[in-house]
Amino acid sequence: MPDNVRMLTGNRGHRPMTKAAGVLSPEIEIPDCPAHLSAEAKKEWKRVAPELLKIRIITQLDRAALAAYCQAYARWVEAEQRIKELSDAGKKTGIKGAGLYDLTPNGFKQMSVWLQISNRATEQMHRWMAEFGMTPANRAKIQQAQVPEQNDLFEDDKPNPGRFFGGK
Repeated sequence: MPDNVRMLTGNRGHRPMTKAAGVLSPEIEIPDCPAHLSAEAKKEWKRVAPELLKIRIITQLDRAALAAYCQAYARWVEAEQRIKELSDAGKKTGIKGAGLYDLTPNGFKQMSVWLQISNRATEQMHRWMAEFGMTPANRAKIQQAQVPEQNDLFEDDKPNPGRFFGGK
């Protein structure tokens, strides 16, 4: 795994980093929002991109990944709105669970299409959020990777009373 990826995800194996010259470090900047995104996805882009810039993890290379996240977010929002509409309509007509399940032609209940879309979009969003450090656990990994390790200047100054009283 390249050192820059290991720095972002955390050096779990505690392997030494190779200090290779010419490490990839693209310029930190917000890429242009793709025109093909839906209106809701563009709103999410405008909300998230400045935050990613603040924590210095967005570059021109991240355009497609951020677009994929924003479009998954827009699908999730649409699906959740449809589920709410169906649920509200079901409450008026006395149908419990409307929006969450549909009836098959044989009369069996099955998960509604909108709930399936919502679940799939949530999974996609979560994967992209992890890539950008947009979850608490992933943010902690990125923050941990950005703090350089400090060498102990006085290694022999650690409390060890055993060294004076016959211990090791």
